Amino acid sequence: MASNLEQLPSTSDLTLGELDRDGAIRETVERVSGESRATFLEKAVVGGAALLGALAAPAASRAAAKSDVAILNYALTLEYLQAAFYTETERLGAVGGELKRVPRQLGAVERAHVAAIKAALGQAAVKRPAFDFRGVTEDQTKFLKTAVAFEDLAVAAYKAQAARIKSPALLAAAISIHSVEARHAAWMRFLAGVKPAATPFDQGKPIAEVKAIAASTHFIVARPKKTSTKNPNYTG
Repeated sequence: MASNLEQLPSTSDLTLGELDRDGAIRETVERVSGESRATFLEKAVVGGAALLGALAAPAASRAAAKSDVAILNYALTLEYLQAAFYTETERLGAVGGELKRVPRQLGAVERAHVAAIKAALGQAAVKRPAFDFRGVTEDQTKFLKTAVAFEDLAVAAYKAQAARIKSPALLAAAISIHSVEARHAAWMRFLAGVKPAATPFDQGKPIAEVKAIAASTHFIVARPKKTSTKNPNYTG
């Protein structure tokens, strides 16, 4: 396990996995944090309603609404990536010890983010791409390093978009997700043995940079590919 920040992949050298198709992430929420499916969906509906209300606010101009929808879809793509990464890891069961609860707990949160944003966007929501995690979900050390990189990237991505969001209500909803992602990042860094906050101030990453990082990993693929034969029904 990494003992300092230099041993972890930087967000510019990110080895993310490639995600999965829409419909592949199934709601196994009966086992998630002790919540029933109804409770989980209720939380997702509440979150989605808040985002939907922000987009539908009468005061928002058409131009503002369009830009906010674009930002939401950008965020949705990142949430697809994270949700599938943790869901696949949980299904494969290759992560143990103090990391065992991470895929289950973080996966539940990321799936709730996906459900909320999709509920807000409705027909405008982008479809989930296909992914291939290239064995990262089957190796405990690689899983942790990738989780650190994922969470750091998500925090930086949300941060950079805050100033671009036109709707005050949508901004509040986005910040509520951003703070959760920041907690995830701190937790993963702690487990990896590095400082939860490396500097007193964080810089955001613009959309173009985040997209370039994701593309450079080659984890997003045209078709889903299984990384293991022992469990053929997981997300990738």
